[in-house]
Formats: sequence, C-alpha cells, structure tokens
Amino acid sequence: MGRIIALANQKGGVGKTTTTINLAASLAALDKKVLVVDADPQANASSGLGVDIKSVGSTIYEGLIGKCASKDAIKHTPFENIDIIPSHINLVGAEVEMVQMDNREKRLRDLLLPQKENYDYILIDCSPSLGIITVNALTAADSVLIPVQCEYFALEGLSKLLNTIKIIKSKLNKILEIEGFVLTMYDSRLRLHNQIYEEVKHHFKELVFTTVIQRNVTLSESQSYAQPALMYDAGSRGAINYLQLAKELLEKKS
Repeated sequence: MGRIIALANQKGGVGKTTTTINLAASLAALDKKVLVVDADPQANASSGLGVDIKSVGSTIYEGLIGKCASKDAIKHTPFENIDIIPSHINLVGAEVEMVQMDNREKRLRDLLLPQKENYDYILIDCSPSLGIITVNALTAADSVLIPVQCEYFALEGLSKLLNTIKIIKSKLNKILEIEGFVLTMYDSRLRLHNQIYEEVKHHFKELVFTTVIQRNVTLSESQSYAQPALMYDAGSRGAINYLQLAKELLEKKS
C-alpha cells in the first residue's frame, strides 16, 4: 500500500509546490512510483510537471464533486514513474459546492483510496489556506510534510497549522502524523537563516529533516521549462538537495 503525504502550510510562498514537484521527481528517480495530486486552484504543480492545464479534461475538481473516479482524472506526465491528478481554476468553486455534500471532509480520501495500491507515494500539493480542500487533504493523508521558509513570518503561522492538524487527527483522521518540517530557501551565509534553523530544530527536534533546501536559481528556472530540477540540471544544488530529502524520507520509513 502506498503512503499519502500532504504538503501543507497556509502561508504562501514557502516552497510547497516546488517541494512537491522536486520530491516527486527524486522519489521517481529512486524507483518509486509517484502520484502527484494538485489540490491548489493555481495548478502550478500541474504546469510544473509538463501538463497543459487548458486541455486536461477531468481534474481533481471533477473527482471531488463526484463527476469522475480517480482513475479517470489521472494523467501521465512526460517523466517516468510520475503521474498526476491535475488541478484547474474550477477548484475554487468546489469549496462552495462541497459545503452541502455528505462527508465533505472525506471526499478526497475516498477518491484516492483505490490508488494506494498502484503507487508507492501519493503527494498532495495543498493550497495556501486551511479551507475545506486542505482539510480534505489532511483527512486523506497518512502524514503531513511542512515546508518552512527561512523567514520569521513563516514561523508565525505554524501554530495555527499545527492546531488544525491536531483537530483533524482527533476528529477525522486518527492515523495522521507529522512527517517532518523541511527548511526551504536556506542561505547558510545569513545569520537570520541559521537562527531560524536552530529555532525550528529546538522546538520540533527529530521532526526537522536534516536536509535543508538551499536557495538555488535552478529551482525557479526549471519551473519555467515545466521540468523538475533533476531533469533540468541534475548537478544543480537544488536537484541534489531534493534527492537528499527523498533519501532521508525513505530512510525514515525503512
């Protein structure tokens, strides 16, 4: 059975989508079969993995409102071992439509359950909010991976996210655990970044990944070419960091 990991943080711009795309590519390079679920209406994970979001047909939106099964929404990406359930701007409307639905918090879990036996990892790229779609992602997930940008503002929202995770664990998903915190956009030359790393490490101890994602222009460049960094420039610092993160993730579960 595959493992479902939600990548969540209600703060925008902390590297959720970049981490989803590049972690998926790194796990795929390590011979794991990966399904990316784009649960963000901006659909950046979809376009970042080479999917033409204007002509995808069924998306996560249709799946959540019951118009299609997950197998009908899955698209192959140009990259070996990586499939995706793409997103669409229509997903914004699902927040409203799902309010009246039965078991509205568990619709994504039910949608993905048939796919757990087909993939080693299912990575859910959450939107920067704690709305019903993100609640669905956390209810569907076995664990949550939290990217944290090396800025103090990025730390301020963590308590709210952790409280949400605690509530979901108690009421909707008893097996939910924190996979870990990963520091992103890290620059070892900056005292502030080192202070934030030490602060996060002090508070969350072994939950903090040893691997940090260093600030690297290749991570941005590769997205404009609709490729993970590993395919765009395998020798870049960003690609190497994410490969290390994938290996650390696999070692934690071995």
